[in-house]
Amino acid sequence: MKKILFLATFLIAGTIGYAQTKDNSKIVEASCGQCNFGLKDKKGCDLAVRIEGKAYFVTGTSIDKHGDAHAKDGFCNVVRKAKVTGDVVDNNFVATSFVLLPVEKNKQK
Repeated sequence: MKKILFLATFLIAGTIGYAQTKDNSKIVEASCGQCNFGLKDKKGCDLAVRIEGKAYFVTGTSIDKHGDAHAKDGFCNVVRKAKVTGDVVDNNFVATSFVLLPVEKNKQK
């Protein structure tokens, strides 16, 4: 009987551990690819991310879905942080999620 209880407990614990999902999101720099990251492949302003020092245009969302790109804190004027999930495919970042993080305030001493 003890062996059956041990085995049942082991199986249940293993199933619960396996069912938990892993958060594959990462924090990246996000901005206008042309204005701030030096990308030249497209005309006009397009959303891009910089991951480990390399910039990629983004598909799966657009620059206009995250506010006015030409506002004071917009993508054409500043580099922002974003929490993203997705993969680099054919030299583009294919976003499955893209959450723009709040602007960090300068810390005054």
